[in-house]
Amino acid sequence: MFSHIFIGINDFEGAFAFYRPLAVALGLNLRFSDADAGWAAWNKGDGFRPLLVIGRPFDGNPATPGNGQMTALLAGTRAIVDECHRLALANGGVSEGEPGLRPHYHPDYYGAYFRDPEGNKLCVVCDAPETSA
Repeated sequence: MFSHIFIGINDFEGAFAFYRPLAVALGLNLRFSDADAGWAAWNKGDGFRPLLVIGRPFDGNPATPGNGQMTALLAGTRAIVDECHRLALANGGVSEGEPGLRPHYHPDYYGAYFRDPEGNKLCVVCDAPETSA
């Protein structure tokens, strides 16, 4: 459905330090990273698309978070949602909603919400039912 999601950033090094551990926790592979150009991208599997891209705006103007915009990333388990929220806060993010069930979306919606250090809103969500270990 998507070719790529592009999240505008201003501080590449800071943004890369924030997004890299989230990508690892979500099982995403680094596809490219160019600090001089100020962008990097990750995806799952061996294919090239879809991509999650962070980068400086191409028009040269500062990146600003959009009102009402949010990028939601899919996690395979609720534990990964918890871990991503923890990583986000440990790397300069700000919580916008602790990990937990949001049954008003559907009975198994387990999500966490946070903003990256530049104010972009993100969600990590698992739609799978809780499994017993």
